Amino acid sequence: MYDFLVIGSGISGLWFALRAAKHGKVCVITKRDRMESNTRYAQGGVAAVFSDEDSFESHIRDTEIAGAGLCDKEAVRVTITEGPIRVQELIEAGVQFTREEDNSLAAYDMGKEGGHSERRVLHSGDITGEAIQKTIVAKITSHPNIDLFENHSAIDLITMRRITHRCCSTDRCLGAYVFDITQSKVKKILAKSTLLATGGIGKVYLYTSNPDVATGDGIAIAYRAGASIQNMEFVQFHPTVLYHSKAKNFLISEALRGEGGELRNNEGLSFMKGKHPMGSLAPRDIVARGIDGEMKRTGADCVFLDMTHLDPFFLVKRFPNIHKTCMSFGVDMRIEPIPVVPAAHYACGGVRVDLNSVTSIPGLYAVGETSSTGLHGANRLASNSLLEGLVFSHRAADHAKEYIKKIDSNKLPFIRAWNTGHARVSDEVVVVTQNWDEIRRFMWNYVGIVRTNRRLIRAQNRINNLLREIRDYFWEYEIDNDVLELRNIAMVAKLIIESALRRKESRGLHFTLDYLRKDPNTQPSEIDRLELEGVHWLRVVPQKTS
Repeated sequence: MYDFLVIGSGISGLWFALRAAKHGKVCVITKRDRMESNTRYAQGGVAAVFSDEDSFESHIRDTEIAGAGLCDKEAVRVTITEGPIRVQELIEAGVQFTREEDNSLAAYDMGKEGGHSERRVLHSGDITGEAIQKTIVAKITSHPNIDLFENHSAIDLITMRRITHRCCSTDRCLGAYVFDITQSKVKKILAKSTLLATGGIGKVYLYTSNPDVATGDGIAIAYRAGASIQNMEFVQFHPTVLYHSKAKNFLISEALRGEGGELRNNEGLSFMKGKHPMGSLAPRDIVARGIDGEMKRTGADCVFLDMTHLDPFFLVKRFPNIHKTCMSFGVDMRIEPIPVVPAAHYACGGVRVDLNSVTSIPGLYAVGETSSTGLHGANRLASNSLLEGLVFSHRAADHAKEYIKKIDSNKLPFIRAWNTGHARVSDEVVVVTQNWDEIRRFMWNYVGIVRTNRRLIRAQNRINNLLREIRDYFWEYEIDNDVLELRNIAMVAKLIIESALRRKESRGLHFTLDYLRKDPNTQPSEIDRLELEGVHWLRVVPQKTS
């Protein structure tokens, strides 16, 4: 038995693991290789108050304005005020953020992104996430108290309620059943505490900036275990992803607009100036809707981000990776605008947690994009996500180290190995690919940037049918990772649809033509598993009978 089980290998999970490893044995599992996570693809940077010209009050105000009245004020305060300390620790760990001049004594080059009133985004060129990921992974790999298993995908959590086959007033998490992808074998990993840090949900949608691993696994398995889920209707669509038939999910960072990039339509007109005082640097929900509306109005396939009025040498130096990638697709941003479209980018909702990242199930923690801390409210302020991951994973580790002291591993009930029952090798793999494609398409068309009740109800009818098919398929055939991911994106899609139907207003990232005004009495949305799914979803892992 481990002291800490970490599911996921982005900044949140690995930062937790490093701190927790000072107090016990840590197991980290990740379903691809250790470098593959949403963190790796974060271009912009980390927003933190590092300048004398900036202030906590300003950062808090910008965050709450972007969050459209649904931010948890204490979560915002904790993140903003503790953030600089955590970022400094990241620097001390070896992350090299870009400085104004090419020497180690110069001040940090602070970027500016949408919704920020000050330049406060620390960055490492335009590959900040990769720089952070490499630094932390190196420390994890060499740590004697951390076991890291690649190509391991979580199936479901092991809880007291599931073991006893009944609703248990003393329910708590005891670890997880995990699929070893390489060996096609299910393992049980027991732990005194478990952390979900599986990243985002972008692959629920047809177009996304996220990598293929972003299938909402942590949210889905937490929900199936009975954890409370919050604010799933608030899905952020990044306004600018490279539009090219051969480019896969390549993000065009908001930092380009922070340096003066201008959004133009196919006629060359700057269309955002009349939609928001901040123009092309407005909060992401406003810019995404502006682009979506402009494309529908003109019938164009994309809009354009114009950087041609800026110094070409500055562009190459400031955005070397973006410049190189665009050039590989025949787009030279120094002399021509970049074709861009919106794409699903970030989930502001997730597993509901408190200020220590504790979920509604004792012994279970959630951090990063898997969680809903209340920081983002109805819309995330740019570059607040890496900051949130640092702050809340640190807090989770501090809480978990005390929690595990209360656990007597000798008093745990017997936990059986996974039993495949009568499952057989599938001869209907086409069902998986068909269902996967159908979900992503109707989520994009019916539950996207602009919504209506009619579209949402169509999506609800389809997802309910698909969930039944997927559930039957899951229990009938042997497990593989594609089935696990399909099962998870279907559940996440269900949660997004149900949450969107419950919100009778337009707020932040949830924009519906049926309720254009904000409700002054609005509250964060929350879904309880038993309320939504009913008792028949309490199926436990198949067990051998005595």
